[in-house]
Amino acid sequence: METRKKPISTALKAAFPVTVPVMTGYLCLGMAFGVLMKANGYGALWSAAMSLVVFAGSMQFLTISLLTAAFDPLQAFLLAVMVNARHMFYGLAVLDKYKGLGKVRAFLIFTLTDETFSIVSSVEPPEGVERKPFYIWVSLLDYAYWVGGSLLGGLMGNLLSFDTTGMDFALTALFVVLFMEQWKKKEIRPAGAIGVACAAVSLAVFGADNLVIPAMILILAVLLGGRKQLCR
Repeated sequence: METRKKPISTALKAAFPVTVPVMTGYLCLGMAFGVLMKANGYGALWSAAMSLVVFAGSMQFLTISLLTAAFDPLQAFLLAVMVNARHMFYGLAVLDKYKGLGKVRAFLIFTLTDETFSIVSSVEPPEGVERKPFYIWVSLLDYAYWVGGSLLGGLMGNLLSFDTTGMDFALTALFVVLFMEQWKKKEIRPAGAIGVACAAVSLAVFGADNLVIPAMILILAVLLGGRKQLCR
């Protein structure tokens, strides 16, 4: 029994420190989401339930406006596709890392967010720590941070009364922080510069409301076309 617990506890000790930056961001963002849900008439349980089932930060913030407006299925579908289209691209990047992990792979795919991807793609399990429990704990901890923050924010919404305008920008701020952390690695800078340039071109051509999918397609095309140079 002890031999079974050792890899699990060792993996948890290795995974927790690398998820601390995500914890600070997710708790704050999750609380902001919970507070916004409460401000729009949805209680703490609704906030936690949506985080458990949907688990898509930016889309959850947008869902609040969808819940409070006249329901348009087509608009909701297109909006979800545009906002979450990036998952198709960085999901491909972790196929090798998640290869051979068995049934737990489905959970890892479901919980693969931008922040979890940032950890999984840049951090290797320490020596003596198995891949499977390490990736499980990274994903599970990030998942728990977001759900816990959403529940806490929903509960605090009953106690706090303030203007919530602009709170959803916290998610964008976290993306900027993650990008800056990745930018510290010289080997990642060319890909980061390509991403920024493609996003700027897409913004100029398609506008702020429609830039996500064109930007992702352009980034993919450029990265595939120049992969030999980038891999050097």
